[in-house]
Amino acid sequence: MLDIKDFSIFENHSNFDFKGFLLKIVSYWKWFLVSLIISFTIAYQVNVRKEKIYGMQTLVSIKEESNPFFTSNTSLVFNWGGISDQVNGITTILQSRSHNELVVDKLQFYIDYLEQGKYNLIDSYGAVPFYVSIDKSKGQLVNTLISIKFLSSNEYEIKIPFETKSVSLITYSKNSYSNTAVEPEEAVKRYKVGEKVVLPFLAWKLQINDNPGLYVGKEYFVKFNDFDSTVSRYKGINVSSEDKGGSILTLGLQGTNKARLVEYLNSTVKMLIKIQLDGKNQFATNTIRFIDSTLVAMESQLKETGNELKSFRKDKNIFEIEEGGAKFSEKITDFDVEKDLVSRKIAYYNSLKSYLNSSEDYSRLPAPSVAGIEDPNIVSSVSRLIALSTQRSEMAYAVKSDKIFKDFDNQMRAVKDVLLENIATAKTSLLYDLSLVNAKLGQAESAVRRLPEEQQELLKIKRKYDLNDNIYTVFLQKRNEAEIVKASNLSDIHFIDPAKDIGEGLIGPKTSVNYVLALFLGILVPLLFVFGIFFINDSIQNVDDINKLTQIPLIGVIGMNKDSLSLAVFDKPKSALSEAFRGIRSSLQFLYKKQQVSGSKTLMITSSISGEGKTFCSINIATVFALSEKKTVIVGLDLRKPRLADEFGLKTPLGVVNYLIKQNSLAEITNSTEIENLDVILSGPIPPNPSELILSDAMREFIEELKLKYDYIILDTPPVGLVADALELVQYADVTLYIVRQNYTKKDMITLLNTRIKRGELNNASIVLNGYQSKAKYGSTYGYGYGAYSNGYHEEEGKTGFFKTIFDKFKKD
Repeated sequence: MLDIKDFSIFENHSNFDFKGFLLKIVSYWKWFLVSLIISFTIAYQVNVRKEKIYGMQTLVSIKEESNPFFTSNTSLVFNWGGISDQVNGITTILQSRSHNELVVDKLQFYIDYLEQGKYNLIDSYGAVPFYVSIDKSKGQLVNTLISIKFLSSNEYEIKIPFETKSVSLITYSKNSYSNTAVEPEEAVKRYKVGEKVVLPFLAWKLQINDNPGLYVGKEYFVKFNDFDSTVSRYKGINVSSEDKGGSILTLGLQGTNKARLVEYLNSTVKMLIKIQLDGKNQFATNTIRFIDSTLVAMESQLKETGNELKSFRKDKNIFEIEEGGAKFSEKITDFDVEKDLVSRKIAYYNSLKSYLNSSEDYSRLPAPSVAGIEDPNIVSSVSRLIALSTQRSEMAYAVKSDKIFKDFDNQMRAVKDVLLENIATAKTSLLYDLSLVNAKLGQAESAVRRLPEEQQELLKIKRKYDLNDNIYTVFLQKRNEAEIVKASNLSDIHFIDPAKDIGEGLIGPKTSVNYVLALFLGILVPLLFVFGIFFINDSIQNVDDINKLTQIPLIGVIGMNKDSLSLAVFDKPKSALSEAFRGIRSSLQFLYKKQQVSGSKTLMITSSISGEGKTFCSINIATVFALSEKKTVIVGLDLRKPRLADEFGLKTPLGVVNYLIKQNSLAEITNSTEIENLDVILSGPIPPNPSELILSDAMREFIEELKLKYDYIILDTPPVGLVADALELVQYADVTLYIVRQNYTKKDMITLLNTRIKRGELNNASIVLNGYQSKAKYGSTYGYGYGAYSNGYHEEEGKTGFFKTIFDKFKKD
């Protein structure tokens, strides 16, 4: 049945011990030191192995350049958009996949040129003495290092380690992969510089750069990379504007090779200038293409009518015939030219309307000027439609947002709707003009019919010839105009500061960050470990733990027995450990006096569990009493697990058990020691019934007989937390010492001790903290009490710290 006292286990629960936690941290200073050394070593090794990261920039401006040949009389008009539209478009193009594919392919940046550095391979683009010209239509060994060693200035050796029977190839012209069979061994080949290499897995020609320097005997590496992954790396180019809505753009790129960064930045801008200029010339290009196709047909018609006119003039008095119809010829020609111009405009409008309704790509529309249309609304709408269509096609590979495409589609639809309305209005006006011209032409033709037949025939041939010649001349003029406009167009993108290696640009690695991180982790890791130990470990750590858990007095603190001497007091009487036991002796004498115990005095020493040092304490407490010239005896009453014989080196099998079963007398079981006034009585053979023997009347007789002979009787008993033997011996003890060992005894054991005290199972109990070792800087070896001020009073001085040794030496010098 549970006693109300059993619930004392819930008492005295302590809060977080901040001071104890700090002391615990300080005690593990070596761990922190080792952790910091390891973390800083790792950080250093990481830093020295990291490649340097550079950041290069180029500065460009966007300024809408008007063509100096665009005048009020120029029929070709092109507008690439406002400045803000251009900035957004250029930013998109620079980061698009299609644009970067063009640049990577042009520079062949999918080829790595490498050298072996101190710790790893480094990108040596621009520094190697050679370059390779590959056959893009042939498969190249991908993602494998190809060693190139120059045997002489004109001969090199290739080494490729094949580990499998099949290798992967990439064909850059089609950006496709394939496989080829190889022998799983190191392939070694020799070639002359400039010689064409044709292998199943390699097709190139190696050339030496200008001013290559010393390269004979050196080894380099070439590596072919995946085209798409290479493009993806360069798509990350940073494009930023100097000010919001401004026309100055800064292009930035980061990498490990400055020469490669400079080359790419400048090349991407040059490629952009070409694309932008091609787009700006698109209007003129479409016009020239249309005019060229028309001129071919016109040349044929002009030649045919010229031959017809030549045949008619043969064997005729042409001057007499021409004189009769001259007055009609010029007038009819003017009417024909006027009619052709109106008809061409109507035909253009019909064609344009049909194209707008049946197609979605308007980038190839010819200029309205080819049909003589100069209506600014029509011309600007067609120009705008071409520009929007061109921009949309350029963004097809870069932008995945449907919203942006819908915005473009909405803009083009709006322009197209306006253009269709303008076409309808313009056609109505042109049809009216055409009817007027036809009326005038009809009147002139009626007058011609009254002329002689030969004159009518000549006028018919000349009319056809003059019309074709006039049209041909107009088209040639328009073509020349388009060529002039195309040649004089200027790009809206200009270099302000091209990328250039001027010795700057280093941005990484951030070694300081790694060292700060090393400091943080070097402290954090052992701190977390200590934190875990502090909360997981529920054993007694210091005096404060005992004071918080129990009201039982603590009468002594025993330091760590570093020399592993059982007879510590006897072997080193002036040690700090000996002084600790003498302090316990003084406290015991006070307790005996307080209890008015006279004559022989008994002391029972027990603990919670085995291993807490009760036998060690028993021996040395007995020793200090013996050294004070008091007859003392240690009685080994741990009948289950005796240790006294080993500690004193005794071989006798006789002990307390022999006395209790009436086999031997007290004198026969008593053993003298090398310590004057100290005797030892061993436990004897292990009995089958130790508890019954302790409870027997023979035990009482045994204690009474000891009191007649000795001043102090030290009872070394079994752990009270494991067996009940010690509780049966309490009745014979004047004082009970409960041994608690630092970092060993569990706090719950103290709670059980409180319960036993409240039940009256233990009387006159006091606690001794054994094996105490404070690693905090303010303590000595056992640290509790005088600390560093004990120097000079004990045989073993505390170890001098490293810094104190240096300071003392400096002071002495």
